[in-house]
Amino acid sequence: MIGSGSTYISIFPVILALLAAALFGMAAPASKQLLHTLNPFSLAGLLYLGASLGLFPVLIARGEFRRLPGMDRGNLKKLTGAVVLGGIAGPILLLFGLRNAAASSVSLWLNLELVATAVLGAIFFKDHLGKTGWAGVLTALVSSIVLTMHEGPSGILPAALTGLACLCWGFDNHFTALIDGISAVQSTFIKGLFAGTVNTIIGHFLPGPAPAGELILYSLLLGGLSYGMSIVLYIMSAQKLGATRSQVIFSSAPFFGVIFSVIFLAESISSAQGVSIFLFIAAIALLILEHHEHRHEHHETEHTHMHRHDDLHHDHRHEEDVSYHEHSHRHDVTTHSHPHWPDLHHRHVHKD
Repeated sequence: MIGSGSTYISIFPVILALLAAALFGMAAPASKQLLHTLNPFSLAGLLYLGASLGLFPVLIARGEFRRLPGMDRGNLKKLTGAVVLGGIAGPILLLFGLRNAAASSVSLWLNLELVATAVLGAIFFKDHLGKTGWAGVLTALVSSIVLTMHEGPSGILPAALTGLACLCWGFDNHFTALIDGISAVQSTFIKGLFAGTVNTIIGHFLPGPAPAGELILYSLLLGGLSYGMSIVLYIMSAQKLGATRSQVIFSSAPFFGVIFSVIFLAESISSAQGVSIFLFIAAIALLILEHHEHRHEHHETEHTHMHRHDDLHHDHRHEEDVSYHEHSHRHDVTTHSHPHWPDLHHRHVHKD
């Protein structure tokens, strides 16, 4: 942890978001190669089916395959929104954009997901951002603009498609961060299964050759890592940091994508990308260092998410010492004041 007492920033959710970003970052350059043979619907479907297949053994090991204890109407609506927007629409829009632009350019346009998440959070999801936080968002936006100006007219359509994909994922980020009736693994498995099946069926009926066995296996493996493990790690981080701040860290994925594009596709890095990296680091610093504290009330609730017992909200006992862990637990009514971010426990309207 950074800091002491009740004023701290836990480094563990930050590490989770960075790992999620690295895994997701490799999806664009790897998918660029697969799109030479597969249509976008087939590839999107296989990627998400790969995510579900990769998580299936985890569900069995944790005894969560048939158990959905907190899947009430509210959580079902959020999960449906995540499936439709984040699992079906978002990947299709991204892959169509990827067919018409370099993998490194599309990777960098994905920075718009940060802006979409922040703006949607402030407007629709009670996701507080102060002046420092908004400065971080604007810095990230400038970073994205610097990277896209040199593309010219040919980049307008791919940029628009990628931007629409980011808007879909912005909603998805908030929906998944607020799902508290099932575990992160369960929500990702369900999302991948439904979204993957729908897109694969659509892709099957489109013109073109059927995907070969080797391509199917490669796509499933890529999906298991980039769309399965990555999403789980992001959800675990977002439940602790809030969707916007987790998205700031997760937005390093485009830069991982550029690195992978250079290594595996022999694409070059421009000076504009170097400037953007510097701006992006500044944006992360501004978002993480924002201070937000006031007196607030917590209502009685029962939910499931990753947590630890030194954050003023989780004081239930375990037979043995545990750090970060996940299970269903209950909170009593309490009122207090401490520095906080818009996580599952702090979704409230507050004016500066």
